Amino acid sequence: MIIDKLSGSRVHFEVTVTKEQFEHGLDHAFAEKNQEVEIKGFRKGKAPRHIYESTYGVESLYEEAIQHVLQETYYNAVVENDIEVVAQPEIDMDVNKIKRGEDFTYKVTVAVKPEVVLGEYLGIEVNVLPAEASDWEIEQEIARKLDQNAEMVVKEEGTLENGDTAVFDFSGSVDGVKFDGGTAENYELVIGSGSFIPGFEEQMIGMKSEEEKDVKVTFPGDYHEKTLAGKEAVFVCKLHEIKTRQVPVLDEEFITELNDENIKTVEDYKNKTKEEILASKESQNQNHIKTSVIKKAVENATFELPEEMIKEEANRSLDQTKQQIQQYGLDYNTYLQYMGKTEEQFKEELMVQAKKTLEEQMVIEAIAKKENIEPTEAEIEAKYQEITEQYKSQNITIEQVKQAIPRSAIVSEIGYYRALDLIVEKAKVN
Repeated sequence: MIIDKLSGSRVHFEVTVTKEQFEHGLDHAFAEKNQEVEIKGFRKGKAPRHIYESTYGVESLYEEAIQHVLQETYYNAVVENDIEVVAQPEIDMDVNKIKRGEDFTYKVTVAVKPEVVLGEYLGIEVNVLPAEASDWEIEQEIARKLDQNAEMVVKEEGTLENGDTAVFDFSGSVDGVKFDGGTAENYELVIGSGSFIPGFEEQMIGMKSEEEKDVKVTFPGDYHEKTLAGKEAVFVCKLHEIKTRQVPVLDEEFITELNDENIKTVEDYKNKTKEEILASKESQNQNHIKTSVIKKAVENATFELPEEMIKEEANRSLDQTKQQIQQYGLDYNTYLQYMGKTEEQFKEELMVQAKKTLEEQMVIEAIAKKENIEPTEAEIEAKYQEITEQYKSQNITIEQVKQAIPRSAIVSEIGYYRALDLIVEKAKVN
């Protein structure tokens, strides 16, 4: 069979269906159709072949027969010629020329896994920032941690200030008439958050605990409740309590409350913070090295990704996203609204990501092949064991995992990550 390579990682070839193969297809079609039809004098599925054909005509079997031989001959052509297809084929065939007792041909155009010509992938130069922690960075990180440990405490003295939390009752009215949603008790409001109608929070500043005050505001013209839009309102407020955010001080008392056996002093806390900053920077550097060498290896390689392959990967991601959305009790359209995107924008983003994912996958797989990276039996078994552990709660055995996940997929995954480790390890880090 002659295979013509086309642009865009596609191939074209012609398949011949012999008259014997087509006759076999007709036999298959008759066995299927005969179960469905009723012929006088015979039970379903029991009519002889010649009776069926004299009643309905052999042509009634053509559609089913053609589908059968197409599937069989196309599959054989792909396997025998080691064609790695990545999408559904385009079939060019004139069904009107097909006749019993004669050979016929059909043409196939199909997207295939691209041939990757690797460029430089070892010794790629990458610039990283030094993994250091300055005194200023340590102080800032400690300040952030202390802020995370802040507590709300009751302000026993003083007045309500910007940033404080007011615990108060309020009752709103327009022209002396109360309106729905305008009344609450022991409501907590962070002053300065802008949560209430413009001007409301500013008028509360300076109030003392148990003080009452009339707050006068005007609803915005575009207020969501149309009956209140643009109206003047009066809120009778009574402040019960003032809460303020208290950030702890880094002292021996704070260290004691941590109850961490590895941190006994303030200096220990500072050293631990420094270690965390260094570890974080080192992790960032490793991620930067990894993404940089992958990107450069892809840029240095030459290959064409078929559009069909990108679309199938994007559709797979879309299906996966929809399943996750359903698990959270949302529907697809609601999710798009939350994301602030149209369906077209979201699908376009998936296409871009799919292209990037496939490019990286193709190049790293090619590197694994060129470097003759073959996982050991121990690595393959360990990977199966790792997957089994993930489903331990479901009582799934390693034998079941092996049945569900083919060995070739495990070999490919291990090879992928070992090739990735190789180009990261060989990178020239500056």
